[in-house]
Amino acid sequence: MARFRPLMIAPPLIFAAFAGLAAIGMMREDPTSLPSTRVGAMAPAVTQAGLEGFAAIVPEDLVRGEVTLVNFWASWCPPCRAEHPRLLQMAEEGIPIIGINFRDQAGPATQYLREDGNPFVGVAFDPEARTAIDWGVTAPPETFILNGEGEVVYRFIGPLIGSDYEQRFLPRLERALLAEESAGS
Repeated sequence: MARFRPLMIAPPLIFAAFAGLAAIGMMREDPTSLPSTRVGAMAPAVTQAGLEGFAAIVPEDLVRGEVTLVNFWASWCPPCRAEHPRLLQMAEEGIPIIGINFRDQAGPATQYLREDGNPFVGVAFDPEARTAIDWGVTAPPETFILNGEGEVVYRFIGPLIGSDYEQRFLPRLERALLAEESAGS
């Protein structure tokens, strides 16, 4: 008769646990999005270290009384460069955007904004990504929508371009702007 060894049941149990986690993940509303602990909470603090030559961020910038975007970017990031024209367009339309340059060097970041235009009402400089960690940012670009009270209402991972921008980000931005408009009337 074969002896029963407790370690014999470990592989099937581990497999069942992974299968269960996968099934739970696939049943989420949008299985391609990463959940954010920041959505529904007040925006975390932002470093007050600014990028030289540009307006720095002050705590009041996060509670502007109007919908505000917080965009994490880097000059070395190709998707950030791809979304830059969209940021310039939104800034022209009057949407305030706070830029947080992270994991970057001041020289290239400054040169990039001077050559390609600055869509930001203020630029924080976060070379060690401490602010990015506080916000839960994984990689640039990431954009957060804040309501007028400074609460994070949406987190968008990736560049603000193409159908992903149109189908996921823009409806959330429009919803936030409508909520702001309704609150103001």
